[in-house]
Amino acid sequence: MSPSTPGPQVTDVSALLAHTSHVLATRMTAAFGELGITPRAFCVLHHALEEERTQIQLAELSDLDKTTMVVTVDELEQAGLAERRPSTTDRRARIIHVTPAGEVAVTEGAGIADRVHQEVLDALPGDEREVFARALARLSEGILATPVESDRPVRRARRARS
Repeated sequence: MSPSTPGPQVTDVSALLAHTSHVLATRMTAAFGELGITPRAFCVLHHALEEERTQIQLAELSDLDKTTMVVTVDELEQAGLAERRPSTTDRRARIIHVTPAGEVAVTEGAGIADRVHQEVLDALPGDEREVFARALARLSEGILATPVESDRPVRRARRARS
């Protein structure tokens, strides 16, 4: 007779969050396909539209590594949604400027993101929506706000969002 493996004694929050995060990402990616861009590209455009920012600043705000950021900006330039320009405050720096077509993509993308998020919230009974959103916000602002140091990094190092 083999010893039985003990089952979890506490709800596997890791599995629930990982699975739902992945599925939400696939839903969001499919929805942004309507615009011909990715959620990552939308995120970069959105932050670039807020104010003059360098590629490095946008990478930090969008939680992207340098290589992924370069590829993303290349794609945005090829699509005519953004362009690299000299900074108005630092001649050595280049900023990412959102074109008029990129501005339209940000406006339409915001509607797409809102629609997908609303569909997710609408899947919950009305009295659970606000409780769910508050609880998730509390976790993301509290115990799950900042990654802990580890000798074995998970995927890649992420910086805390401020």
